[in-house]
Amino acid sequence: MTGVAHGLWCATALVDGVVRHGVRLTWDDAGVLTAVEAGTEPVPGQDRAGLVVPGAANAHSHLFHRALRGRTHGDGGDFWRWREAMYAEAARLDPVSYRALAVAVFAEMLAAGWTAVGEFHYLHHRPDGRPYADHAMERAVVEAAAEVGLRLTLLDTCYLAGGPGVALAGAQMRFGDGSAEGWLERWAGLREALGGAGGEPSVRAGLSSGGLVLGAAVHSVRAVPPDAMALIAEQLPADVPLHVHLSEQPAENEDCLRVHGVTPTGLLARTGLLGRVSVVHATHLTDADIALLGGVGATVVMCPTTEADLGDGIGPARRLVDAGCAVALGSDQNAVLDPFAEARGLEMGERLARRRRGVFAPDELTRALGPAGHRSLGLRGGALRVGEPADLVELDEASVRTVGADPQAFALVASAADVRRVVVGGSARVSDGRLVRPVDGTDDPAELLARALRA
Repeated sequence: MTGVAHGLWCATALVDGVVRHGVRLTWDDAGVLTAVEAGTEPVPGQDRAGLVVPGAANAHSHLFHRALRGRTHGDGGDFWRWREAMYAEAARLDPVSYRALAVAVFAEMLAAGWTAVGEFHYLHHRPDGRPYADHAMERAVVEAAAEVGLRLTLLDTCYLAGGPGVALAGAQMRFGDGSAEGWLERWAGLREALGGAGGEPSVRAGLSSGGLVLGAAVHSVRAVPPDAMALIAEQLPADVPLHVHLSEQPAENEDCLRVHGVTPTGLLARTGLLGRVSVVHATHLTDADIALLGGVGATVVMCPTTEADLGDGIGPARRLVDAGCAVALGSDQNAVLDPFAEARGLEMGERLARRRRGVFAPDELTRALGPAGHRSLGLRGGALRVGEPADLVELDEASVRTVGADPQAFALVASAADVRRVVVGGSARVSDGRLVRPVDGTDDPAELLARALRA
């Protein structure tokens, strides 16, 4: 299937988290669903599919971490040792190499079944901290997503310190804007340069109009002092998606308690950020933290494959949901790019921690993959519903992983290798692992990755 299609008949589809059969999907020229009809028969000439699920939203990504995949395990150590390798990678990139890597990573992401991404971006400046002209690094990410056909929320990140009272140094120099005022000024300039993409005015098939949102992020309580967080809470427009790393490491909690007398969650509450911010990881929380987050209905973005890869720990996902939070999913360091692995990891982590099965119902995993992530990114989508964008993923029901499985449990058995087709805004983007629209002379995400990593 190529170009913009206006309909698809699905033998099976996941509609509002429920398996339906004989589902006819219809969308308009803008790529928005206008009809979702179950119990239908295919008509002659109509495009057909097997099992169709909503496109997944990757609510937390650091695309440049992909360059470290398979290159750090032998070194052992912990998160802090891994971070030094990450900083070395960050120091190497310029707008040209960053764009090439972004194109490749976004192509891999799309082929895996992610149709939207929140890129937590802090590679702003030259390695010595001097600004590039015209937001060159940010434009590299935006252009890469548009070229591949992936919806993007660019979470432009405020990063001011190397820790409480510690100035930026080394590779961190390129992350900083000097002050919260400096970051807000650059963010406002970026918003103007990107055409005011501070919120999503409409959903269209064209990525330039409906596929880009400019969001924001506070890196962490380690990297942004309380007065700076308070200023951002006060001055950043209220409709802008805002994210923050939270309690990823015990050391972060210990430093925050020592310096500020409260946990990182408590500091978010004190500075006015809690209640409007999506928190990432939330691995090491107190009972009081969980109550605070649940009380404001926060979205918690968990990244199970990264949290396992780095040895971070298992976050209290079930307790957070029971307290009133929504859980979304992300790929973070992109050591794994597979939405189904993230959903499965969420459930399996709870099974290991609780020693019982079925902690999350299948429809809860579907919500984590779809609506929760989209909402945290300021995007519509994640459900096969009239008025939502036609962002669809067709899965192979007869692979060695999926054959014989209940379609309701697709998130527990499927993998990225089972993705047969990906549609974004009614336009086919991936077919059997290949880009429908070649980029830089190839339709193969692996070839794009090989070129980018060689560079």
